Order: sequence, then structure tokens, then C-alpha cells
Amino acid sequence: MFDFGFWELIIITLVALLVVGPERLPKLAREIGRWVGKIKRFVSSVRSDIEQELRTDELKAMLQDQEKEINRLKTMMEDTEQDLRREVDKTQNKVKSMEEEIKEDGDGDFPKPADQIKAQAKAEGKTSRGGNDPDKPAKSQDESQA
Repeated sequence: MFDFGFWELIIITLVALLVVGPERLPKLAREIGRWVGKIKRFVSSVRSDIEQELRTDELKAMLQDQEKEINRLKTMMEDTEQDLRREVDKTQNKVKSMEEEIKEDGDGDFPKPADQIKAQAKAEGKTSRGGNDPDKPAKSQDESQA
């Protein structure tokens, strides 16, 4: 702590022995030991507080980095959402324009494929079921022989 060498400690002990005397030297040494212990505990406490503050600063820096990353990701999501909305709007506009074109080209009522087949079969005089009437079921071979 104070960087005392061996010879320096010997000199300090001799001076203390001469100044205080041999009777009070052990009591003085105990008192000095207590004060040194208190000082060490205080220094240790201050050191741990400083280290804790440094860790707190590191945590704050990490938190700020995470907030920046979250904001960056949020911006990316918003941009993607806007792009998707634009594409959906374009697609909806195309569908609407196609619907309008279909309405302009015809009356918009298109016959169903089955109706087209029945109408064509009636026109030709035949049906896909073998009978003349497309709405009536075709007769089986047993019914036609009877």
C-alpha cells in the first residue's frame, strides 16, 4: 500500500521504540493494526463501489447498444411493412382495373362451365349422359332393356 521496504520498517520500529518506550509499544502496535485494518476495509469498500459503478456504466452502455439495435430493427420492420402495403395496394389496383375492364368488355355474367356444356349439348341434340335431356339422369342398361 505505502510500499515500505524491510529496512524502512526496522527504522520505523526502532524510532517508535525510542519515542513510545517498551511498555506502551505493544498497545500502540495493536492500535496501529486496528487503524490499518479499518483503512484497508475502507479502501476495499471504495474499490468495490468504483468497480460496481464501472460495471453499471458497462451495463448502461450495453443497454444503449441494445436500444440502438432495437430501434434499427423497428425501422427495418416499418420499412418492410410500408413496402408490403405498397405492393398490396398495387395488386389491389390491378385487380380493380381488371374487374373494370371485364365489366366494360361484357355484362359481367359469365355462364358456368357446366352450363356451357349443357347448352352446347342441347344445341347438338346430345348430352354427356346419353339422354336427350341434360337435366334428366341417363338410363342404365337394365332400364333400357326392360
